[in-house]
Amino acid sequence: MRSARTRPRFRGIAPALALAVVTASATASPTTGPQTATAGTTATTAAHTSPALAADPLPCRSPGRTKPTVVMVHGAWAGTSSWRGELNSLQRAGYVARAIPNPLRNLTGDAASVADFLRTVSGPIVLVGHSYGGSVITNAAAGVPNVKALVYVDAAAPDVGETTGGLSGRGSALSADPASLYDAVSYPDAPRGTTDLYLKRDVFVHSFASDLPRPAAMRLWASQRPASTSAFTTPSKAAAWKTIPSWYFISTGDRIITPSSQRFMAHRARSKVTEFPGGSHLTLVSHPDAVTAVIGSAICSVR
Repeated sequence: MRSARTRPRFRGIAPALALAVVTASATASPTTGPQTATAGTTATTAAHTSPALAADPLPCRSPGRTKPTVVMVHGAWAGTSSWRGELNSLQRAGYVARAIPNPLRNLTGDAASVADFLRTVSGPIVLVGHSYGGSVITNAAAGVPNVKALVYVDAAAPDVGETTGGLSGRGSALSADPASLYDAVSYPDAPRGTTDLYLKRDVFVHSFASDLPRPAAMRLWASQRPASTSAFTTPSKAAAWKTIPSWYFISTGDRIITPSSQRFMAHRARSKVTEFPGGSHLTLVSHPDAVTAVIGSAICSVR
């Protein structure tokens, strides 16, 4: 086991769930596809937490090198506060970490907004996206040379021409009749036929946030940010994962973007994969230390 001096500072999660990122070989082979680590619940697994989260020293950072900035992009029906747990852990470990707003209007404009922010950051960037935010980072990172790693958290990673809505996967809760899924609301200057979508309460609680306590899920439902229908139908113009190393966190209990769809996207991106047993589409909220450990592995790759 690690000494107390180098053990990551995890709070709010049982020690046995301090996620293992047991990617002993750090890079995926172009011929074998992604490498997968399964997050376990045994004491042995808990011993393999990411070295990037050690508070002092940070063993994966070479002396004199600039620490990467971690930029996190939320998805639809969420907001910057969904990254609170990850922000706390990364900041305690001495990193500059930012959770920035995602406009949730359309993929091209949303990606341009994020790319504009990235261009204000000096030094290397680890760019993280959840859900629809994965589509956004896939486009935003293209042409921003200091983005050194992409991290997909229960996310979409489209190829050029694909839409986010087309990547939910067979069996996704979002495959149901739209009238049963969403409350549609008009918004000013919306393109013709476009509305804002709010997830209905039962869909949010039982499918989107299924592993959260009901009171917490209800609060998140009540404070959700709507996403325009254009966010899900705009074709991707870039696929930054083709040239930038990537990591993929997959919750096996995700009912919004199915694990099989995520595995497909991770495989073609040659991502380093970690599967979290159970969880939900909001594992970043319910188990932030598990997600942070994968971000830590991406941090450690930056030289």
